[in-house]
Amino acid sequence: MSCGASKKKTSSKPGTTTVKEKPVKKPNLSDTSPSVENIIETSRQYLGTPYKFGGTTAKGMDCSGLIHTTFKEEGIALPRISRDIAKKGNKIKFQQIQKGDLLFFKTEKSSSINHVGLVVELLAGKIYFIHSSTSRGVIISSLDENYWFQSFVEARRVL
Repeated sequence: MSCGASKKKTSSKPGTTTVKEKPVKKPNLSDTSPSVENIIETSRQYLGTPYKFGGTTAKGMDCSGLIHTTFKEEGIALPRISRDIAKKGNKIKFQQIQKGDLLFFKTEKSSSINHVGLVVELLAGKIYFIHSSTSRGVIISSLDENYWFQSFVEARRVL
């Protein structure tokens, strides 16, 4: 039988079979909502994808396209534009950043948020995030890099 939904058990009487049903576990919110690890794993599938303004596929994507598509594949609807994504979830302090949080940036002297990344790892006090850069496509960078640290605006938790 598939999925272990039921299991046949032969009775002690010859020629008879009884079916013993496994109890069905009622789903709760944590069973049906995607985990941080699922989100991160989904985002990593796009590593190496080239940058394409407005893109949302493995053929090309921009930073908000990566976040929008990754979360959508896990059943979570987020806006398509970085500055609109930055209105979702809860703003968190820098010291509270965890895997699965979103990082927002103002790059190139922008007056509003124009870049987003997803925290994929915290190692030795360093924060690593996946994003799509115009020059290298979907990559993992460190918030320790001067460019990203200087451009960082806020972190938000949507999960």
